[in-house]
Amino acid sequence: MDHLVKAIAEDVRVYAAITTDLVNEGIARHHCQPLAAAALGRTMTGALLLAANLKNKECITVKFNGDGPLGNIAADASSDGFVRGYVAHPQVELPLHNGKLAVGQGVGQGLVSVTRFTGLKEPVTGSCAIYSGEIAEDLTRYLYVSEQTPSSVGLGVLVGTDLKAVAAGGFMIQPLPDASDEVLTRLESNLSQICPVSTMVQDGMDAAAVIRELLQGFADVKILTTTDLAFRCQCSKRHTEDILMTLPRQDMDQLIADGKAEVCCQFCGEKYQFTKDELVALANVGDKLRERQKQAVSK
Repeated sequence: MDHLVKAIAEDVRVYAAITTDLVNEGIARHHCQPLAAAALGRTMTGALLLAANLKNKECITVKFNGDGPLGNIAADASSDGFVRGYVAHPQVELPLHNGKLAVGQGVGQGLVSVTRFTGLKEPVTGSCAIYSGEIAEDLTRYLYVSEQTPSSVGLGVLVGTDLKAVAAGGFMIQPLPDASDEVLTRLESNLSQICPVSTMVQDGMDAAAVIRELLQGFADVKILTTTDLAFRCQCSKRHTEDILMTLPRQDMDQLIADGKAEVCCQFCGEKYQFTKDELVALANVGDKLRERQKQAVSK
């Protein structure tokens, strides 16, 4: 089962996640080819790791707005372990780069942004230039440049010949402010010697085992919490109705003239069907809401 574990040891905190099932859910919903599967899976896993720092009911959005052939890649993750995501062009394929999926080339250059929804009036967004497009390196650099938080992020998605994820997961290590030089040196040594995270997951390691691998030589490793993870989208037909009611009347009239409408959720691919009668009713409600808003402003 997909899960995320938080742990701490000797002025170091580390989060590790196993995400194979939820990545496969995303692959299936968006019909991803291997390149898109790797990029989307890494982004969703990275978003879950960043969301692990949030409080209850808070959430985070990670976006890679690159100029590569994959187009925009985004993932929403919540503190309670739910994630959803999409890649604009999931069917893109590129030649392997040094024997590996060319995720960096697929993402291209542009901007990576992270938006935190913390219950304040306005969400908080930070951003920095995409460094390599390899997702993990860019999130590591984002945390250092935009949030002044030294970190090391590792992400991996191993895609099989059947276009399914064989293994997926990730980790995030952050030394605490009082960490000594000796601790930092030991961390760097461990990180330089570990296997790719997808290999560890494929070998059957759970998140706690990944953490123990990362913290070899550290005493008193304490597991703090374990959270189940899953792909889940907040969309619904009712939510889609609310969106349709905000459309300009001329747009709704065009849909009505077509006699029906189908709305597809960008994040999960779920499709919602609307009849002509439903569209007429929604357009009328939208008119009434706009009229009330005008009256409120005039007062």
